[in-house]
Amino acid sequence: MADEEQTSDQILEEDTMQEEQSTDVIQTDDISGSDDSPKQEKPENTEKPENTKEKPKSVKEKLKRDMEQMKEKFSKLLLGEDMSGGGKGVSSALALSNVITNLAASVFGEQHKLAPMKEDSKKRWRKEVDWVLSVTNYISEFVPVQHTARDGSNMEIMVTKQRKDLLMNIPALKKLDKMLTDCLDNFKDQKEFWYVSKDANESEKGVQRNDKWWLPTVKVPPGGLSEDSRKWMQKQKDCANQVLKASMAINAEVLAEMQIPETYLETLPKNARDSLGETIYKSITVEFFDSGQFLASMDFSSEHKVLDLKNKVEASMIIWKRKMTQKESRSSWGSSAKMERRELFEERAETILLLLKQRFPGLPQSSLEMSKIESNKDIGHAVLESYSRVLESLANTVMNRIEDVLYADEVAQNSSESNVEESDQTSTSTTISDVMGWKGAQGET
Repeated sequence: MADEEQTSDQILEEDTMQEEQSTDVIQTDDISGSDDSPKQEKPENTEKPENTKEKPKSVKEKLKRDMEQMKEKFSKLLLGEDMSGGGKGVSSALALSNVITNLAASVFGEQHKLAPMKEDSKKRWRKEVDWVLSVTNYISEFVPVQHTARDGSNMEIMVTKQRKDLLMNIPALKKLDKMLTDCLDNFKDQKEFWYVSKDANESEKGVQRNDKWWLPTVKVPPGGLSEDSRKWMQKQKDCANQVLKASMAINAEVLAEMQIPETYLETLPKNARDSLGETIYKSITVEFFDSGQFLASMDFSSEHKVLDLKNKVEASMIIWKRKMTQKESRSSWGSSAKMERRELFEERAETILLLLKQRFPGLPQSSLEMSKIESNKDIGHAVLESYSRVLESLANTVMNRIEDVLYADEVAQNSSESNVEESDQTSTSTTISDVMGWKGAQGET
């Protein structure tokens, strides 16, 4: 029966093909026979089924291509980035963290200009981030819920639910991600500032802050931005700043929950004095401590020096914490005073780290943070940390680019005001000399 059905289907297909060929022959004969024939438009109608057949093919090819990319991504994750398959790769948590970090680097780059993301880059970012975040949908925990039985009695049962930290932070990070990309899209139609290549002539170049020679210079109109444009730029800066603060808070919370690896603890000196150095140690352990004054006395001339201070303060904070936990079991009247002092010093160190984070948001990871990320085995923490970190970095970059434009606007305003003052002074001096008749008196003498 199956063979008979197949042969009947083949016969029907052959008949329909013959009918289509015959109609094509009739149409070509009609067109060649008379110019006034109303059948001249039929060849255009015969092309429509072909176009409708091409669209499903392109969709299928796209889905097939996405499927192959997904297979490649998750195969590398399962191998732990060890293409030999020998089991020497990194953990799944670190592999996922590296995927998000590398994806952000390839899609966003350094973001040299305030401009919308390319449509292909935006689609790739959304698609591949969703692939990675899909893993967190299956990270669950047991939670108690009230269940009503058929007889009307209530009982408490355990059900699975997405882990609480992921349930709260993944939607929040997605919202921050959209806010940031929308902020970049807002610069699509702006025309009050533009960029000039760093290789342009000196007369054509704009303004750049902090000697960032590798970035294009910003140029604004001679009088600066309009008042409406200036307010709009400040609004975009506030939006990026909101994303920066929220992503920083999530990242700091996740890093605090990660365990400190033993490999890092083994590298610590015996006491905080050796970690900080004599000068910094005395500045932190004085009786009256002022965090603002402390930071003002530090040398922040380079990023390396800022990171070095952060590493030292973090190490001393861990040392004080460990000594407090070790002394709790054998506490006495004498040791309790030392514990109070160490607790005070630890709080001061935390304050310094918080101020450094706020003052230098784009600072690279410290030794403690890198050690935690590399040794972390919790996949949920790895995804939250890496996703919040790349959003924090991008938000900080967008804020810097906005500040570049506002700085160029400030320079243009100051130059225009100085030009007006000079012209007023020259006109005023000319008017006084004319009124006093000095020029005429000088001519008579």
